Amino acid sequence: MKLLTLTIVAAVVFATACEDPAANKPKATTSAPSTNSSPANSGATPANTASMATKGEAVQLTPGNSKIEFTGSKVTGKHDGGFKQFTGIIDLVNSKAEESTVSVDIEMASVYSDADGLTDHLKTGDFFEVAKYPKSTFVSTKIVPDAAKGAGSYMITGDLEMRGVKKSVTFPASISINDEAVAVKTEFAINRKDFGIVYAGKADDLIRDEVVIKLDLKSARKK
Repeated sequence: MKLLTLTIVAAVVFATACEDPAANKPKATTSAPSTNSSPANSGATPANTASMATKGEAVQLTPGNSKIEFTGSKVTGKHDGGFKQFTGIIDLVNSKAEESTVSVDIEMASVYSDADGLTDHLKTGDFFEVAKYPKSTFVSTKIVPDAAKGAGSYMITGDLEMRGVKKSVTFPASISINDEAVAVKTEFAINRKDFGIVYAGKADDLIRDEVVIKLDLKSARKK
């Protein structure tokens, strides 16, 4: 009886520890970037995308109205985190998502997590190497309606540059536009190794490749 109880407890603990938060999230696809203004792994600081000229209404994104978060996991569990400092613009054209663009600059040194030791480790060469690559940027290149999922559902494609590596990424998102505000919300999984983050972790506690990115961008429109 005692052996059976221990077996059941061990099975429950093992199942919980092995849960992958990225398993049920849509996977972003990556490909060559649309532009190559900053060579991969050059160490160059990306352009300030949030200050680019706009064609329509400039809707500002800040930590006061938006969130950029992530969840990473390993064999024994998961960690949540995000970024405290970033700037961005939704260039809203004709109040239509498919005619508009989104651009965001992230200050990588502002990374935080649910564990102080991990936060410090994320800033090193094992992960973001923030001293060499102080910024990450995203600029959308295409936003198209996702007819299969209905109104408000879109596929966003854009150039993401992180840790000196630039890739075109495509992911699903819900977008809401009305007279008061613009909102973009999504959760998707991305492979960290596509951006040169290859640290494996401990031999008995390996880090999973897929990381969940969570974006909750919302800003009031100018009246």
